[in-house]
Amino acid sequence: MKLFETAIKENIETEEQNKNNFLQDVIAGLRQHPKHLQSKYFYDQRGDTLFQEIMNLPEYYLTRCEMDIFENKTAEIAAGINAAQTPFDLIELGAGDASKSMHLLRYLKNELTDFRYMPIDISGNILSVLDEKLKKNIPGLDILCLEGEYFDMLYKAAQLSSRRKVILFLGSNIGNMELEEAYRFCFELRKNLNKGDIVMIGFDLKKEPNTILNAYNDAKGVTASFNLNLLERINKELKADFKVDKFEHYETYDPLSGACRSYLISLEDQKVSIDDAVFHFAENEAVYMEVSQKFSIEDTEKMAAQSGFTQVYSIKDSKEWFVDAFWKAV
Repeated sequence: MKLFETAIKENIETEEQNKNNFLQDVIAGLRQHPKHLQSKYFYDQRGDTLFQEIMNLPEYYLTRCEMDIFENKTAEIAAGINAAQTPFDLIELGAGDASKSMHLLRYLKNELTDFRYMPIDISGNILSVLDEKLKKNIPGLDILCLEGEYFDMLYKAAQLSSRRKVILFLGSNIGNMELEEAYRFCFELRKNLNKGDIVMIGFDLKKEPNTILNAYNDAKGVTASFNLNLLERINKELKADFKVDKFEHYETYDPLSGACRSYLISLEDQKVSIDDAVFHFAENEAVYMEVSQKFSIEDTEKMAAQSGFTQVYSIKDSKEWFVDAFWKAV
C-alpha cells in the first residue's frame, strides 16, 4: 500500500512540476522580443490528434518519404544499426505513434535480434497509446516507455542498461531547432553516448520551395489549427484568456537558408492574462512558433563531423526528398 501511495505522490509531483515548467516557459517566451512559444508544447491530447491528421495530408510529404524508407529498405536499416551484431537498446527520441519504426521493430523481432525498444516522448498520452499498440501488434516485444525530456531520459536509459545504444531521431525533428541549437543538441547527444554507438537521424532535404511551403500551410487549415491549439492548451491548463479567434497562422519559407517558419499573427491590439502576468499584443504582431529547417547532404555531414560523429551511411527515399543518415560516435 505504501509503495502504491508513494507512486501516486510521485506522479502528482511530476504533473505539478511539468505544469510549472510549462507556465515558466510560456511566460519567459512571451517576454521575449519577438514573442516566442516553444513547439514542444504543441502535443497535448488534441495536439497529438491534429498532428496525426497533418501526417496524412496530401501536402505533408515528410511522413510518406520516410515511411517509404522504412517500408522498402527495412533490411538496409537493420544492417546499418546492427552491424556490430551485439545486443543493444533501440532508443527513439520523440517516438510518437511509431508508425515508421514499427516496420523496423517487427523486422528485428522476426530476425530474433537481441534488443530492447525504449521510446522517449514528452507526451504521456501518446506513450500509453504506443505501448498498447505495440504489445498488440508485435507480441513479445521488449519495450520500456520513457516519458520526459530527451536527455533526462537518455541519462535514465544509460542507468538502466550498459548495452550499446542505437538512437532513432526521425521525422526531421532535428529541423525543429534553430541551426545553432541543432548543433548544440547533437553535441549534447554525443556526450550521452559511448564510442561506437549509432544515431539514425532523419533530415528533410532542400527541394522546390512551394512543395515545402505547402507542407506547412495546407489547404484544409489543419496546420493552422495545430498551431492555434497551443493557445487553447495555455487557456485550459494555465488559466489564460487568449481569444484564439483573434490570432491566425502564417507560414514562410526561405530557400536560401532552408528555414521554414511558423507564426501566429495577432489580428488586433489586445491583452492576454496568464497567471499574474499580463501581455500586450499589438495588431499584426507576430508570435514565433516553430522552425522546420531543410538541409543539403553537405549540411548533414558537416553537422555530424562538428558534433563528434562520422556519417557512415545514408538512405534516401525514392523521390530523394528525404534522407536517413547513420552517424557513428567517434
